[in-house]
Amino acid sequence: GTVEEYPDWQNKNTAYWASTVSKAQNAIAQGDTSWKIFRNYSIEDTLSSAPVTDNIVVNVLENGTGSGSPLYTDSVRVRYEGRLLPSTSYADGYVFDTTWPEGTTDATAGVADFKVSKLTDGFATALQHMHIGDKWLVYVPWTLAYGESGSGSIPGYSVLRFTIQLVAY
Repeated sequence: GTVEEYPDWQNKNTAYWASTVSKAQNAIAQGDTSWKIFRNYSIEDTLSSAPVTDNIVVNVLENGTGSGSPLYTDSVRVRYEGRLLPSTSYADGYVFDTTWPEGTTDATAGVADFKVSKLTDGFATALQHMHIGDKWLVYVPWTLAYGESGSGSIPGYSVLRFTIQLVAY
């Protein structure tokens, strides 16, 4: 009598990631500056062809006014929500972590303090491109998140979707 929460999860996430990258590439080619693709911070720019799963995809929701971006060695203060793709029980995707509990706004939401160097490669890559006040929807492939094995309530092969707002660094 149990229902599988994540049926065909690996294939679903692989297809979703390919679709997201394609959507971003098309938007960028059309001149849409709200979409960006960033290579994992730990891969040298001199490597000409990295697999598409060595990148994150960003949709800029709000542009901040800060100058400069956090470094790998910095600490940051952020508001964020991490969500999986839709599954059997969660039509909008399971929220696995958030500082924006339901019913809060940017003004009333909590904040989290992190060392950039202690975060997954995908989250760290996004932060190192953000400015204070930026609010982004960040898509992270499983290769830059929790890989094939997952972590806690996050199954392996999960594409993670984060809404991140950089408050300070």
